Amino acid sequence: MSDDKDHLAAAGVNTRLAHIGNRPSEFHGFVNPPVVRASTVLFPTAAAMENRAQKYTYGTRGTPTTDALCEAIDALEGSAGTIIVPSGLAAVTVPLLGFLAAGDHALIVDSVYGPTRHFCNTMLKRLGVEVEYYEPAIGAGIESLMRPNTRLVHTEAPGSNTFEMQDIRAISEVAHRHDAVVTMDNTWATPIYFKPLDHGVDISVHASTKYPAGHSDILLGTVSANAAHWPRLHETMITLGICGAPEDSYLVLRGLRTMGVRLEHHSRSALALARWLESRDDVAAVLHPALESFSGHAIWKRDFSGASGVFSFVLKAEGAGKAKSHAFVDALRLFGIGWSWGGYESLAVPVYLGDRVIAKAPSEGPVIRLQVGLENVEDLQRDLEAGFAAAASVR
Repeated sequence: MSDDKDHLAAAGVNTRLAHIGNRPSEFHGFVNPPVVRASTVLFPTAAAMENRAQKYTYGTRGTPTTDALCEAIDALEGSAGTIIVPSGLAAVTVPLLGFLAAGDHALIVDSVYGPTRHFCNTMLKRLGVEVEYYEPAIGAGIESLMRPNTRLVHTEAPGSNTFEMQDIRAISEVAHRHDAVVTMDNTWATPIYFKPLDHGVDISVHASTKYPAGHSDILLGTVSANAAHWPRLHETMITLGICGAPEDSYLVLRGLRTMGVRLEHHSRSALALARWLESRDDVAAVLHPALESFSGHAIWKRDFSGASGVFSFVLKAEGAGKAKSHAFVDALRLFGIGWSWGGYESLAVPVYLGDRVIAKAPSEGPVIRLQVGLENVEDLQRDLEAGFAAAASVR
């Protein structure tokens, strides 16, 4: 077996996931790279230390374990370089800190991940960055919001909780005409179903906590950049001292091996449940980009090659919406009540949308987000039926 990865260029996704990010010949033939824990790295001479004349210089700047994961992510993203950070939120905030400064104007999609909004409204504003939220479906119309000091446009598709689609290429083209950096949170689709850099994005963000890890026991994020923006991203990581742990990197790399197979199951089960929910009289709307009825379906079908296992639905409720949504979720037994997603177990959470500026909450009733895990669909459907019965009992 050769360590040369060129033969993988035309291979299928599961074949690539099985073989990227490892070089057995460098580790005595062992299939998986070892976990290298490191802070201090020794140099042979003072001159070598002064000139940093070796590949590894200190633990925060990478180890063979973290490099293996970065190499795998670069292979998936088509990126010039990847950094590893301790969480998905850090994966969003590090590039914002790296590419924005006092006096800059940043455009942030209004369907953004809630903790990202909190960071923008607190930390960025305290640092003197002007933050403006925009309509997710704006597309090339974002031209009207660009200013001479607009330095960054942050995108997320689909949007958190309500799954609005964005025309990423159109937004990127406008942003680049104004010399703005485009970042994208691509956690929902992963690089398997959407490759941001191929659509004009400069910085692709991914919460590896979710599908790459896949087992609800790791916090990690990756940030991947194109060639033009990689040097600054890498320098930001070094300056901030942000790095991911080698043990977590090892487990995420292991999770990548099965991510394609798991995503297929998540996707198939979620779409089956979404179509079933769409047929129910007690559901006002199902927010899933792969449904033909969804407003952003055309963009999803044009740009994405698949859908993951997370979507939402609007519970039809005339009054007592919050009480009904809580009763629904509390009655579930297979769907746990918990944050995050991408693991093997199903989750359900009532969605809070009160912080939206433009993309307001649906008026028909409360939104409930589902993370569809690896359980059997028929069992999950029965669990949801119990939820609907509980919600109906609330008057």
